[in-house]
Amino acid sequence: MRFGVLGPLAVWTDEGAPVTVPDAKVRTLLADLLAHGGEPVPVDRLVHDLWGDRPPRDPVGTLQARVSQLRGALAGAERGGRALVAHGPAGYALRAAAGGVDADEFGALLARGSRAVSAARVALLDEALRLWRGPAFAEYADTEFVRPMAARLAEQRLTAVELRAEARLELGEREAVLGELAELVVLHPLRERLRVIQLRALWQAGRQDAALAAFEEVRRGLAEELGVDPGPELAGLHAAILRQDLVAAPRSARPRSRLPSQLTGLVGRERELAEVGRLLPSCRLVTLAGTGGVGKTRLALAVAERASEAALPDGVWLVELAACDADGVPEAVAAALGVRDDAPGGGDLTGRTAEALRDRRALLVLDNCEHLVDAAAALAARLLAAAPELRILATSREPLGIRGERIYPVGSLEPPDAVRLFAARAAAAAGFRLDEANQAAVAALCRRLDGLPLALELAATRVRTLGVRELAAALDDRFAVLSAGARDAPPRQRTLRAVIDWSWELLGEPERVVLRRLAVLADGCARDAVTLVCGGDLDALALLVDRSLVVAEEGRFRLLESVAAYALERLREAGEEEAVRDRHADHYAALAERAAPGLRGPRQCEWLDRLDAEAPQLRAALEWAAGRGAAERAMRLANSLSWYWYLRGRRGEARRFLALALAAEGPAPAGVRAVAGAWLAGMSALDPTEGEPRAEVALRGFAGLDEPAALAYAEWFLALSHWSLGDHREHAARVERALAVFRRLGDRW
Repeated sequence: MRFGVLGPLAVWTDEGAPVTVPDAKVRTLLADLLAHGGEPVPVDRLVHDLWGDRPPRDPVGTLQARVSQLRGALAGAERGGRALVAHGPAGYALRAAAGGVDADEFGALLARGSRAVSAARVALLDEALRLWRGPAFAEYADTEFVRPMAARLAEQRLTAVELRAEARLELGEREAVLGELAELVVLHPLRERLRVIQLRALWQAGRQDAALAAFEEVRRGLAEELGVDPGPELAGLHAAILRQDLVAAPRSARPRSRLPSQLTGLVGRERELAEVGRLLPSCRLVTLAGTGGVGKTRLALAVAERASEAALPDGVWLVELAACDADGVPEAVAAALGVRDDAPGGGDLTGRTAEALRDRRALLVLDNCEHLVDAAAALAARLLAAAPELRILATSREPLGIRGERIYPVGSLEPPDAVRLFAARAAAAAGFRLDEANQAAVAALCRRLDGLPLALELAATRVRTLGVRELAAALDDRFAVLSAGARDAPPRQRTLRAVIDWSWELLGEPERVVLRRLAVLADGCARDAVTLVCGGDLDALALLVDRSLVVAEEGRFRLLESVAAYALERLREAGEEEAVRDRHADHYAALAERAAPGLRGPRQCEWLDRLDAEAPQLRAALEWAAGRGAAERAMRLANSLSWYWYLRGRRGEARRFLALALAAEGPAPAGVRAVAGAWLAGMSALDPTEGEPRAEVALRGFAGLDEPAALAYAEWFLALSHWSLGDHREHAARVERALAVFRRLGDRW
């Protein structure tokens, strides 16, 4: 039995089912016992807490009746529940199991988190703070018997927030810390530890004036309200800011662990988390294998978050491969680790990545390997052979099939966990509450959905409209229809197709249009792309997000893998694929052309980050344009991205896509083709072909063209990229010719 006091009073069985405690006085009795942390409470104290100055005629007998009711409620939910309420000479006590009260679990995590450092501290304290569902003992917070413990828990909660903020500040997350503290300093304006963290974050963000103003605000508040001066730490920090002798963390500081934050908690999987966590120290490659929608990625991220910083001091890194092809796997891993593909000395990109990992004790999470198993397996084998302390956690629908691999099958959720997941998602979507009246219907629905997390989450979005029983009935009909489908189709397709098809039919036409068109936006997109590529309004997008068909993360939107496959089928059925992909290519070509001049100005870092986020979309747009025979569009897109590729050290990627664009069918202006040829020649400078130098060949493309600016840029870049190959006199002459044109055109960059 588990008890919750970090929010409204709650009781659950060990399997996560809620336990109803009837009668307000019985709930008050339970709250009183929990507020004393397992210590016995005298009978007269309980009588006073329950009835105050107006006790019943027979207070002891009435109290015993309430105790009996409480024991009956606990016993009815779980065997052994009656014994949890014990009686002795000192009074009544609640004997919960170790960790059976969420406040105790929170305290243990807080203690561990306070001893940990950096990313490990953040992970532990995140886990601790997720236990809170509201103010401690929410409905009893003002009662006398709860007030001391509620105050203590509130103080611990604030301490946890402060400890986490300090750790995140150490990891360079200053802007996130400032956002988190904004509300807290309003609620606790005179709390000096909060103010110390706020001042440090402001200083590290380069906002010295704001830091000094914040200090003055708290100094004035302490003087006016408490008649005291700031403490030594706050005063010393203020003096250091005035002297400017603090060393601010670099603006580009990156945490060692690169894991996305999760918008919802992981439900169930405690056994899997523990088992995979035990495998990693002894097995250097662990593959989470299972069907689509079973939750492999979420499990992998949870395992990675819990990984010990002491065991993995060099970090945890996520590489998402869903949008990659086989050739792009080495590039994706290198990009995640910050390995440039244009480093001097040659060698293949995988070799340089392996060298970068050689002495690291780190964990690499390779997510979604199933569509490129051979490439992922080859890369994993090379990295593991070169880096003896490296661990790899992969997710795939099939094993990678290399020596030393430990396959961990990820199956459906156990029935109690499936019920918990469905109830949690339905509560968030519709305020649903699991109780004795609907528990059987929910259990039946979860069995029909095979305990697959994706199916459960999709079904939960319809509880508000249909209710559980009608939902179960509709789902029963849908499975009956699909049971007569192709027998050679895998079960995952039949089950997930039924759920997604049913969800599709419940959408209005505007939402259907947006959903099917989102299929072309691999790996997520910004809001403007939804409007321009999909032609949908924000209301339709918001509805799709609310129904869990679209995932929203920090201003970007993406489809779950199975939903994306389904949406693509619908797009093709509607005969819209070519038109939507053309709009997609137009949108991202325009974005790249806007970015190109921005990369040569004060907004360069901003544009680099924007293009990093949109890289999968830009690649998809270029590949579509080239395959579509739109040579001009493909070359303009490649030309606009070339300086970005060069700045990011992605010379190999640039060569691949420039060559693809130049080989595309269809007409293109000679000037555009000449520029693409010059970029390709420059990017290929470290690998010249036999015969004439590529610079000379590329410059012939400008013969007869009145393109002075383009020719000047070509000469400048070719001289820059070919400098190490010798003939410095000719390269210098090219630079001088280019500079003369730039001066004449007023191009100060």
